[in-house]
Amino acid sequence: MLQGYNKQAIVVSETPLIHTGLQNVVDSHIKQMGLLHFSDVNSISYNELIRTSVVIVELGGDEQKLVNECETFYSLINQFREIHWIFLVSKNCFAKAVEWLMRPETTLLSTCESIDSVARAILLGSQKVERISDSLLTSEVEKGSEEEVHPLLTVSEKQVLRLLGKGWGINQIAQLLKKSNKTISAQKHSAMRRLSLKTNADMYAWINSFQGLKELNLLSMYRDTEKWKNWVVN
Repeated sequence: MLQGYNKQAIVVSETPLIHTGLQNVVDSHIKQMGLLHFSDVNSISYNELIRTSVVIVELGGDEQKLVNECETFYSLINQFREIHWIFLVSKNCFAKAVEWLMRPETTLLSTCESIDSVARAILLGSQKVERISDSLLTSEVEKGSEEEVHPLLTVSEKQVLRLLGKGWGINQIAQLLKKSNKTISAQKHSAMRRLSLKTNADMYAWINSFQGLKELNLLSMYRDTEKWKNWVVN
């Protein structure tokens, strides 16, 4: 568990399921730490920050919003250097996040990171955790000149991925939805193409990432399960 962490943590996100997932992490593994929830950084007071050990922020939005957020957090990082700042960064935000926010006190994680990785970052603290997650660095190397844009999944594709995420097989999903195995397989592979996922392992990694859990509305599935109760931080 997290040694010496008796202060509170703050999560800043406009996504309700991000708040739910992180609350479950804290409730399961850092019981001595309280978690405050904000949708906007400007709502956080000075007194709340001086009592805070960790701030977890989901970065996003259009370019102007991103620049404004980076400027605000840059100022706060300089004022509150005892805080471990963890930023959940999408690929299109990565360059700005490195430019503005990369400091000894900060960690950059992909929004596609697994919940396990976010939990480890909180538990290990800024002195031990990797500064930038491998998934962000890899995506920058592989991206080349083409910006990655994930088209919206169709309702049917989301439904299939959601059931796969719950442990259902293709045959079971076909029987449940009264469709052929061929149709379910086609919808699965169509979703994988939209998400630029090449293998089943890639697909399940995406389903279990914050982005996947959020888009498929699966975060609530982890409440009170052994996955939440038995995380071990190596």
